[in-house]
Amino acid sequence: MLEVLLDKPTRFMFFTGKGGVGKTSLSSATAVALADMGRRVLLVSTDPASNLAEVLASPIGPSPRAVEGVPGLDALDIDPNAAAAAYRERIVGPVRGVFPDDIVSGIEEQLSGACTVEIAAFDEFTALLADPHATAHYDHVVFDTAPTGHTLRMLALPAAWTGFLDANTAGTTCIGPLSGLTQAQDRYRVALDTLADPSITTLVLVTRPDSGAISEADRARGELESLGLTNQFLLINGVFSDENSGDPTAHAFAQRQRQSLGQMPASLARLGCESLPLLSGSPIGPSALRGLRKGLSPEIAGAEDFDPTTTTLAEIADGIATKGRGLIMTMGKGGVGKTTVAAALAVDLAGRGLAVTLTTTDPAAHVTDTLGQVETWPSSLVVERVDPNIATALYVADVMATAGADLDAAGRAVLEEDLRSPCTEEIAVFKAFAATVAGAADRIVILDTAPTGHTLLLLDAAESYSREVGRLQ
Repeated sequence: MLEVLLDKPTRFMFFTGKGGVGKTSLSSATAVALADMGRRVLLVSTDPASNLAEVLASPIGPSPRAVEGVPGLDALDIDPNAAAAAYRERIVGPVRGVFPDDIVSGIEEQLSGACTVEIAAFDEFTALLADPHATAHYDHVVFDTAPTGHTLRMLALPAAWTGFLDANTAGTTCIGPLSGLTQAQDRYRVALDTLADPSITTLVLVTRPDSGAISEADRARGELESLGLTNQFLLINGVFSDENSGDPTAHAFAQRQRQSLGQMPASLARLGCESLPLLSGSPIGPSALRGLRKGLSPEIAGAEDFDPTTTTLAEIADGIATKGRGLIMTMGKGGVGKTTVAAALAVDLAGRGLAVTLTTTDPAAHVTDTLGQVETWPSSLVVERVDPNIATALYVADVMATAGADLDAAGRAVLEEDLRSPCTEEIAVFKAFAATVAGAADRIVILDTAPTGHTLLLLDAAESYSREVGRLQ
Protein backbone atom coordinates (compact mmCIF):
# COMPACT_ATOMS: atom_id res chain seq x y z
CA MET A 1 0.00 0.00 0.00
CA LEU A 2 1.15 3.52 -0.88
CA GLU A 3 3.29 1.76 -3.50
CA VAL A 4 2.06 3.91 -6.40
CA LEU A 5 2.57 7.13 -4.45
CA LEU A 6 6.04 6.03 -3.37
CA ASP A 7 7.09 4.74 -6.77
CA LYS A 8 8.20 8.14 -8.05
CA PRO A 9 7.85 10.54 -5.12
CA THR A 10 8.33 14.24 -5.82
CA ARG A 11 10.48 16.38 -3.56
CA PHE A 12 7.49 18.19 -2.04
CA MET A 13 4.30 16.36 -1.06
CA PHE A 14 1.21 18.01 0.42
CA PHE A 15 -1.47 15.92 2.15
CA THR A 16 -4.84 17.67 2.38
CA GLY A 17 -8.48 16.74 2.85
CA LYS A 18 -11.50 16.94 5.12
CA GLY A 19 -10.89 16.81 8.85
CA GLY A 20 -10.67 13.28 10.22
CA VAL A 21 -9.87 11.46 6.96
CA GLY A 22 -6.38 10.45 8.11
CA LYS A 23 -4.06 13.10 6.68
CA THR A 24 -1.64 13.02 9.59
CA SER A 25 -1.48 9.22 9.71
CA LEU A 26 -0.92 8.89 5.96
CA SER A 27 1.56 11.76 5.65
CA SER A 28 3.48 10.31 8.60
CA ALA A 29 3.40 6.78 7.15
CA THR A 30 4.66 8.17 3.83
CA ALA A 31 7.48 10.06 5.52
CA VAL A 32 8.49 6.97 7.54
CA ALA A 33 8.44 4.83 4.38
CA LEU A 34 10.65 7.31 2.49
CA ALA A 35 13.11 7.41 5.40
CA ASP A 36 13.15 3.60 5.51
CA MET A 37 14.11 3.71 1.82
CA GLY A 38 17.24 5.61 2.78
CA ARG A 39 15.96 9.08 1.94
CA ARG A 40 16.44 12.14 4.12
CA VAL A 41 12.96 13.43 4.93
CA LEU A 42 11.45 16.47 6.65
CA LEU A 43 7.82 16.11 7.83
CA VAL A 44 6.10 19.46 8.44
CA SER A 45 2.73 20.21 10.05
CA THR A 46 0.97 23.42 9.00
CA ASP A 47 -2.14 22.61 11.06
CA PRO A 48 -2.72 25.09 13.93
CA ALA A 49 -4.25 22.15 15.85
CA SER A 50 -1.47 19.71 14.99
CA ASN A 51 -1.27 16.28 16.63
CA LEU A 52 1.78 15.22 14.64
CA ALA A 53 3.90 14.65 17.76
CA GLU A 54 1.23 12.29 19.11
CA VAL A 55 1.04 10.28 15.87
CA LEU A 56 4.83 10.01 15.64
CA ALA A 57 5.09 9.26 19.39
CA SER A 58 8.07 11.60 19.35
CA PRO A 59 8.47 15.18 20.63
CA ILE A 60 8.78 17.84 17.93
CA GLY A 61 8.89 21.64 17.88
CA PRO A 62 9.16 24.71 15.65
CA SER A 63 12.55 23.64 14.26
CA PRO A 64 13.50 20.29 12.68
CA ARG A 65 13.94 17.54 15.24
CA ALA A 66 14.88 13.90 14.71
CA VAL A 67 11.96 11.47 15.04
CA GLU A 68 12.71 8.71 17.50
CA GLY A 69 12.94 5.27 15.91
CA VAL A 70 13.11 6.53 12.30
CA PRO A 71 16.67 7.29 11.13
CA GLY A 72 16.68 9.94 8.41
CA LEU A 73 13.35 11.52 9.42
CA ASP A 74 13.03 14.95 11.02
CA ALA A 75 9.78 16.72 11.86
CA LEU A 76 8.60 20.18 12.83
CA ASP A 77 5.40 22.06 13.68
CA ILE A 78 4.84 25.53 12.23
CA ASP A 79 3.56 27.31 15.34
CA PRO A 80 1.47 30.30 14.13
CA ASN A 81 1.73 32.18 17.42
CA ALA A 82 5.50 31.73 17.74
CA ALA A 83 5.91 32.72 14.09
CA ALA A 84 3.77 35.83 14.68
CA ALA A 85 5.86 36.82 17.72
CA ALA A 86 9.06 36.51 15.68
CA TYR A 87 7.49 38.50 12.82
CA ARG A 88 6.42 41.30 15.18
CA GLU A 89 9.92 41.45 16.64
CA ARG A 90 11.43 41.84 13.15
CA ILE A 91 9.15 44.83 12.57
CA VAL A 92 9.23 46.41 16.04
CA GLY A 93 12.78 45.52 17.13
CA PRO A 94 14.54 48.19 15.06
CA VAL A 95 12.35 51.01 16.49
CA ARG A 96 12.30 49.86 20.12
CA GLY A 97 14.27 52.40 22.14
CA VAL A 98 14.09 54.86 19.25
CA PHE A 99 10.37 55.70 19.32
CA PRO A 100 8.46 56.51 22.53
CA ASP A 101 7.14 53.46 24.41
CA ASP A 102 3.48 54.31 23.73
CA ILE A 103 4.09 54.40 19.97
CA VAL A 104 5.96 51.09 20.09
CA SER A 105 3.10 49.58 22.12
CA GLY A 106 0.64 50.81 19.53
CA ILE A 107 2.59 49.21 16.71
CA GLU A 108 2.77 45.92 18.62
CA GLU A 109 -0.98 46.00 19.22
CA GLN A 110 -1.68 46.69 15.54
CA LEU A 111 0.44 43.65 14.69
CA SER A 112 -1.34 41.36 17.14
CA GLY A 113 -4.30 40.41 14.95
CA ALA A 114 -5.17 37.43 12.79
CA CYS A 115 -3.60 39.01 9.68
CA THR A 116 -0.19 39.04 11.34
CA VAL A 117 -0.57 35.44 12.50
CA GLU A 118 -1.50 34.38 8.98
CA ILE A 119 1.33 36.18 7.19
CA ALA A 120 3.88 35.03 9.78
CA ALA A 121 2.92 31.37 9.42
CA PHE A 122 2.82 31.90 5.66
CA ASP A 123 6.39 33.23 5.77
CA GLU A 124 7.53 30.08 7.56
CA PHE A 125 5.74 27.94 4.98
CA THR A 126 7.14 29.76 1.93
CA ALA A 127 10.66 29.64 3.34
CA LEU A 128 10.52 25.83 3.30
CA LEU A 129 9.42 25.93 -0.34
CA ALA A 130 11.57 28.73 -1.68
CA ASP A 131 14.72 28.96 0.42
CA PRO A 132 17.16 26.33 -0.88
CA HIS A 133 19.15 26.48 2.35
CA ALA A 134 16.12 25.74 4.55
CA THR A 135 15.66 22.20 3.20
CA ALA A 136 19.03 21.55 1.53
CA HIS A 137 19.69 18.56 3.80
CA TYR A 138 16.52 16.75 2.72
CA ASP A 139 15.53 14.69 -0.30
CA HIS A 140 11.81 15.07 0.44
CA VAL A 141 9.63 17.51 2.37
CA VAL A 142 6.21 16.11 3.33
CA PHE A 143 3.52 18.56 4.52
CA ASP A 144 0.72 17.45 6.84
CA THR A 145 -1.77 20.27 6.36
CA ALA A 146 -4.84 21.60 8.11
CA PRO A 147 -8.34 20.59 6.90
CA THR A 148 -9.21 21.61 3.34
CA GLY A 149 -10.57 25.15 3.71
CA HIS A 150 -7.64 26.38 5.80
CA THR A 151 -5.15 24.69 3.46
CA LEU A 152 -6.71 26.11 0.28
CA ARG A 153 -6.38 29.56 1.84
CA MET A 154 -2.70 28.92 2.59
CA LEU A 155 -1.92 27.55 -0.87
CA ALA A 156 -3.66 30.52 -2.51
CA LEU A 157 -1.62 33.08 -0.56
CA PRO A 158 1.56 32.97 -2.71
CA ALA A 159 -0.45 34.11 -5.73
CA ALA A 160 -2.60 36.52 -3.69
CA TRP A 161 0.31 38.33 -2.03
CA THR A 162 2.40 38.33 -5.21
CA GLY A 163 -0.43 39.98 -7.13
CA PHE A 164 -1.09 42.49 -4.36
CA LEU A 165 2.57 43.47 -4.06
CA ASP A 166 2.88 43.86 -7.83
CA ALA A 167 -0.03 46.32 -7.88
CA ASN A 168 0.57 48.18 -4.59
CA THR A 169 1.79 51.75 -5.00
CA ALA A 170 0.79 53.19 -1.61
CA GLY A 171 3.79 51.89 0.31
CA THR A 172 1.77 50.47 3.22
CA THR A 173 -0.24 47.37 4.05
CA CYS A 174 -2.47 46.26 6.90
CA ILE A 175 0.49 44.47 8.49
CA GLY A 176 3.17 47.08 8.18
CA PRO A 177 5.29 48.89 5.61
CA LEU A 178 5.27 47.54 2.08
CA SER A 179 9.06 47.37 2.11
CA GLY A 180 8.93 44.64 4.75
CA LEU A 181 6.92 42.46 2.38
CA THR A 182 8.60 43.31 -0.91
CA GLN A 183 11.83 41.95 0.56
CA ALA A 184 10.07 38.57 0.58
CA GLN A 185 8.35 39.00 -2.79
CA ASP A 186 10.94 36.98 -4.70
CA ARG A 187 10.47 34.16 -2.20
CA TYR A 188 6.72 34.25 -2.75
CA ARG A 189 7.25 33.96 -6.51
CA VAL A 190 9.57 30.99 -6.07
CA ALA A 191 7.06 29.36 -3.71
CA LEU A 192 4.29 29.83 -6.28
CA ASP A 193 6.46 28.35 -9.04
CA THR A 194 7.40 25.40 -6.81
CA LEU A 195 3.79 24.61 -5.95
CA ALA A 196 2.83 24.66 -9.64
CA ASP A 197 5.75 22.53 -10.87
CA PRO A 198 4.50 18.92 -11.27
CA SER A 199 8.05 17.59 -11.44
CA ILE A 200 8.76 18.55 -7.83
CA THR A 201 5.36 18.94 -6.10
CA THR A 202 2.47 16.51 -5.56
CA LEU A 203 -0.86 17.42 -3.94
CA VAL A 204 -2.20 14.31 -2.20
CA LEU A 205 -5.97 14.51 -1.71
CA VAL A 206 -6.97 12.27 1.18
CA THR A 207 -10.57 11.14 1.49
CA ARG A 208 -12.69 8.41 3.00
CA PRO A 209 -15.33 6.43 1.07
CA ASP A 210 -17.98 8.84 2.32
CA SER A 211 -20.02 11.23 0.19
CA GLY A 212 -19.12 14.31 2.25
CA ALA A 213 -15.39 13.62 2.24
CA ILE A 214 -15.42 12.75 -1.47
CA SER A 215 -17.33 15.96 -2.28
CA GLU A 216 -14.79 18.03 -0.36
CA ALA A 217 -11.89 16.26 -2.09
CA ASP A 218 -13.42 17.12 -5.47
CA ARG A 219 -13.92 20.73 -4.43
CA ALA A 220 -10.28 20.90 -3.36
CA ARG A 221 -9.23 19.33 -6.66
CA GLY A 222 -11.04 22.04 -8.60
CA GLU A 223 -9.75 24.93 -6.51
CA LEU A 224 -6.18 23.62 -6.62
CA GLU A 225 -6.39 23.26 -10.40
CA SER A 226 -7.60 26.86 -10.65
CA LEU A 227 -4.43 27.87 -8.77
CA GLY A 228 -2.32 25.99 -11.30
CA LEU A 229 -1.59 23.07 -8.95
CA THR A 230 -2.39 20.17 -11.25
CA ASN A 231 -0.18 17.28 -10.10
CA GLN A 232 -2.72 15.62 -7.80
CA PHE A 233 -3.05 12.13 -6.36
CA LEU A 234 -6.02 10.57 -4.53
CA LEU A 235 -5.74 8.40 -1.42
CA ILE A 236 -8.97 6.69 -0.28
CA ASN A 237 -8.48 5.82 3.37
CA GLY A 238 -10.59 3.52 5.53
CA VAL A 239 -12.18 1.19 2.96
CA PHE A 240 -14.17 -1.46 4.82
CA SER A 241 -14.81 -5.02 3.64
CA ASP A 242 -17.72 -6.99 5.10
CA GLU A 243 -16.65 -10.31 3.59
CA ASN A 244 -17.42 -13.28 5.86
CA SER A 245 -19.41 -11.02 8.15
CA GLY A 246 -22.98 -11.75 9.13
CA ASP A 247 -23.32 -8.42 10.95
CA PRO A 248 -26.08 -6.34 9.31
CA THR A 249 -24.49 -3.10 10.57
CA ALA A 250 -21.17 -4.02 8.96
CA HIS A 251 -22.94 -4.94 5.75
CA ALA A 252 -24.84 -1.61 5.66
CA PHE A 253 -21.64 0.33 6.38
CA ALA A 254 -19.76 -1.40 3.56
CA GLN A 255 -22.71 -0.93 1.20
CA ARG A 256 -22.83 2.79 1.93
CA GLN A 257 -19.10 3.06 1.21
CA ARG A 258 -19.49 1.23 -2.10
CA GLN A 259 -22.36 3.53 -3.05
CA SER A 260 -20.29 6.64 -2.27
CA LEU A 261 -17.35 5.35 -4.30
CA GLY A 262 -19.66 4.46 -7.19
CA GLN A 263 -20.93 8.04 -7.26
CA MET A 264 -17.47 9.62 -7.22
CA PRO A 265 -17.26 12.56 -9.69
CA ALA A 266 -15.46 11.67 -12.91
CA SER A 267 -13.14 14.64 -12.39
CA LEU A 268 -11.85 13.02 -9.19
CA ALA A 269 -11.90 9.43 -10.44
CA ARG A 270 -9.47 10.27 -13.26
CA LEU A 271 -6.65 11.04 -10.78
CA GLY A 272 -4.01 8.50 -9.87
CA CYS A 273 -5.43 6.65 -6.89
CA GLU A 274 -4.73 4.14 -4.11
CA SER A 275 -6.99 2.69 -1.41
CA LEU A 276 -6.17 1.70 2.15
CA PRO A 277 -8.28 -0.53 4.41
CA LEU A 278 -10.13 0.54 7.53
CA LEU A 279 -8.01 -0.21 10.60
CA SER A 280 -9.34 -1.00 14.05
CA GLY A 281 -7.50 1.94 15.59
CA SER A 282 -5.28 4.92 14.90
CA PRO A 283 -1.63 4.06 14.17
CA ILE A 284 0.59 5.69 16.79
CA GLY A 285 4.37 5.51 16.59
CA PRO A 286 6.81 4.30 13.92
CA SER A 287 5.97 0.61 14.25
CA ALA A 288 2.23 1.16 13.76
CA LEU A 289 2.86 3.60 10.90
CA ARG A 290 4.96 0.94 9.16
CA GLY A 291 2.14 -1.53 9.76
CA LEU A 292 -0.33 0.85 8.11
CA ARG A 293 1.39 0.21 4.76
CA LYS A 294 0.71 -3.50 5.24
CA GLY A 295 -2.91 -2.98 6.30
CA LEU A 296 -2.14 -4.09 9.87
CA SER A 297 -4.29 -2.68 12.66
CA PRO A 298 -2.53 -1.44 15.80
CA GLU A 299 -3.16 -3.02 19.17
CA ILE A 300 -5.78 -1.13 21.19
CA ALA A 301 -5.21 -0.82 24.93
CA GLY A 302 -7.76 0.25 27.51
CA ALA A 303 -10.89 -0.33 25.43
CA GLU A 304 -12.40 -2.42 28.23
CA ASP A 305 -12.27 0.63 30.52
CA PHE A 306 -14.56 2.75 28.33
CA ASP A 307 -17.66 4.05 30.10
CA PRO A 308 -20.53 4.36 27.57
CA THR A 309 -22.65 6.50 29.92
CA THR A 310 -23.45 9.76 28.10
CA THR A 311 -25.81 12.70 28.06
CA THR A 312 -28.18 12.52 25.10
CA LEU A 313 -28.44 15.31 22.55
CA ALA A 314 -32.13 15.65 23.42
CA GLU A 315 -31.20 16.38 27.05
CA ILE A 316 -28.77 19.05 25.90
CA ALA A 317 -31.48 20.55 23.71
CA ASP A 318 -33.88 20.62 26.70
CA GLY A 319 -31.44 22.79 28.63
CA ILE A 320 -30.97 25.19 25.72
CA ALA A 321 -34.72 25.43 25.02
CA THR A 322 -35.51 26.67 28.52
CA LYS A 323 -33.48 29.84 27.83
CA GLY A 324 -34.95 30.43 24.38
CA ARG A 325 -31.96 32.40 23.10
CA GLY A 326 -28.16 32.42 23.15
CA LEU A 327 -25.10 31.21 21.28
CA ILE A 328 -24.07 27.56 20.92
CA MET A 329 -20.75 26.77 19.21
CA THR A 330 -19.77 23.26 18.17
CA MET A 331 -16.00 22.97 18.25
CA GLY A 332 -13.38 20.27 17.94
CA LYS A 333 -10.91 18.48 15.73
CA GLY A 334 -11.81 17.90 12.10
CA GLY A 335 -13.99 14.84 11.52
CA VAL A 336 -15.38 14.49 15.06
CA GLY A 337 -18.96 15.37 14.01
CA LYS A 338 -19.33 19.10 14.74
CA THR A 339 -21.61 19.72 11.76
CA THR A 340 -23.81 16.69 12.53
CA VAL A 341 -24.28 17.76 16.16
CA ALA A 342 -24.95 21.40 15.19
CA ALA A 343 -27.54 20.37 12.58
CA ALA A 344 -29.25 17.91 14.93
CA LEU A 345 -29.54 20.54 17.68
CA ALA A 346 -30.85 23.13 15.22
CA VAL A 347 -33.54 20.82 13.84
CA ASP A 348 -34.60 19.71 17.34
CA LEU A 349 -34.87 23.26 18.72
CA ALA A 350 -36.52 24.72 15.61
CA GLY A 351 -38.95 21.79 15.67
CA ARG A 352 -40.11 23.06 19.06
CA GLY A 353 -41.08 26.38 17.46
CA LEU A 354 -38.02 28.29 18.67
CA ALA A 355 -36.33 30.84 16.39
CA VAL A 356 -33.03 29.24 15.39
CA THR A 357 -30.21 30.34 13.11
CA LEU A 358 -27.73 27.68 12.04
CA THR A 359 -24.57 29.06 10.50
CA THR A 360 -20.98 28.02 9.86
CA THR A 361 -17.54 29.63 9.78
CA ASP A 362 -16.00 26.50 8.26
CA PRO A 363 -14.58 27.24 4.78
CA ALA A 364 -15.62 23.71 3.80
CA ALA A 365 -19.28 24.38 4.79
CA HIS A 366 -21.20 21.07 4.86
CA VAL A 367 -24.22 22.31 6.83
CA THR A 368 -26.76 22.21 4.00
CA ASP A 369 -25.55 18.78 2.85
CA THR A 370 -26.10 17.46 6.38
CA LEU A 371 -29.61 18.96 6.68
CA GLY A 372 -30.83 17.48 3.40
CA GLN A 373 -33.71 18.86 1.35
CA VAL A 374 -34.84 22.41 2.21
CA GLU A 375 -38.48 21.27 2.21
CA THR A 376 -37.81 19.13 5.28
CA TRP A 377 -36.40 21.95 7.42
CA PRO A 378 -38.53 23.34 10.28
CA SER A 379 -40.13 26.66 9.32
CA SER A 380 -38.43 28.57 12.17
CA LEU A 381 -34.94 27.45 11.09
CA VAL A 382 -32.74 29.94 9.23
CA VAL A 383 -29.56 28.56 7.66
CA GLU A 384 -26.67 30.85 6.81
CA ARG A 385 -22.99 30.63 5.98
CA VAL A 386 -20.11 33.06 6.52
CA ASP A 387 -18.89 32.90 2.92
CA PRO A 388 -15.43 34.53 2.69
CA ASN A 389 -15.98 35.83 -0.86
CA ILE A 390 -19.41 37.32 -0.13
CA ALA A 391 -18.28 38.72 3.24
CA THR A 392 -15.26 40.37 1.60
CA ALA A 393 -17.31 41.91 -1.20
CA LEU A 394 -19.83 43.34 1.29
CA TYR A 395 -17.07 44.65 3.55
CA VAL A 396 -15.24 46.37 0.67
CA ALA A 397 -18.47 47.96 -0.56
CA ASP A 398 -19.26 49.20 2.98
CA VAL A 399 -15.78 50.69 3.49
CA MET A 400 -15.87 52.44 0.12
CA ALA A 401 -19.36 53.82 0.84
CA THR A 402 -18.39 55.12 4.30
CA ALA A 403 -14.66 55.76 4.70
CA GLY A 404 -14.29 56.46 0.98
CA ALA A 405 -17.36 58.66 0.59
CA ASP A 406 -15.59 62.00 1.09
CA LEU A 407 -12.30 61.08 -0.57
CA ASP A 408 -11.22 62.48 -3.90
CA ALA A 409 -10.42 60.17 -6.81
CA ALA A 410 -6.78 59.74 -5.75
CA GLY A 411 -7.75 58.95 -2.17
CA ARG A 412 -10.35 56.41 -3.25
CA ALA A 413 -7.78 54.75 -5.50
CA VAL A 414 -5.40 54.36 -2.55
CA LEU A 415 -8.20 52.94 -0.38
CA GLU A 416 -9.26 50.50 -3.10
CA GLU A 417 -5.67 49.35 -3.43
CA ASP A 418 -5.35 48.76 0.30
CA LEU A 419 -8.60 46.75 0.30
CA ARG A 420 -7.14 44.38 -2.30
CA SER A 421 -4.79 43.06 0.38
CA PRO A 422 -5.35 39.37 1.24
CA CYS A 423 -5.75 40.53 4.85
CA THR A 424 -9.06 42.15 3.93
CA GLU A 425 -10.70 38.73 3.82
CA GLU A 426 -9.67 38.00 7.42
CA ILE A 427 -11.22 41.29 8.60
CA ALA A 428 -14.38 40.77 6.57
CA VAL A 429 -14.90 37.23 7.87
CA PHE A 430 -14.40 38.46 11.43
CA LYS A 431 -16.99 41.21 10.91
CA ALA A 432 -19.50 38.70 9.56
CA PHE A 433 -18.72 36.38 12.48
CA ALA A 434 -19.31 39.21 14.97
CA ALA A 435 -22.66 40.06 13.36
CA THR A 436 -23.73 36.42 13.61
CA VAL A 437 -22.80 36.26 17.30
CA ALA A 438 -24.73 39.49 17.98
CA GLY A 439 -27.89 37.80 16.67
CA ALA A 440 -27.90 35.54 19.73
CA ALA A 441 -29.37 38.36 21.78
CA ASP A 442 -32.91 37.52 20.71
CA ARG A 443 -32.80 34.03 19.18
CA ILE A 444 -30.82 30.80 19.33
CA VAL A 445 -27.72 30.92 17.15
CA ILE A 446 -25.90 27.65 16.55
CA LEU A 447 -22.45 28.16 15.09
CA ASP A 448 -20.81 25.20 13.37
CA THR A 449 -17.15 26.19 13.47
CA ALA A 450 -14.13 25.21 11.44
CA PRO A 451 -11.68 22.67 12.91
CA THR A 452 -10.05 23.75 16.17
CA GLY A 453 -6.94 25.58 14.96
CA HIS A 454 -8.81 27.75 12.45
CA THR A 455 -11.50 28.55 15.04
CA LEU A 456 -9.01 29.52 17.74
CA LEU A 457 -7.40 31.98 15.32
CA LEU A 458 -10.84 33.50 14.64
CA LEU A 459 -11.59 33.84 18.36
CA ASP A 460 -8.14 35.33 18.89
CA ALA A 461 -8.99 37.90 16.22
CA ALA A 462 -12.08 38.87 18.22
CA GLU A 463 -9.94 39.49 21.30
CA SER A 464 -7.32 41.41 19.31
CA TYR A 465 -9.86 43.72 17.67
CA SER A 466 -11.56 44.29 21.02
CA ARG A 467 -8.24 45.34 22.58
CA GLU A 468 -7.53 47.68 19.65
CA VAL A 469 -10.97 49.32 19.89
CA GLY A 470 -10.54 49.75 23.64
CA ARG A 471 -7.12 51.31 23.15
CA LEU A 472 -8.45 53.87 20.69
CA GLN A 473 -11.46 54.91 22.79
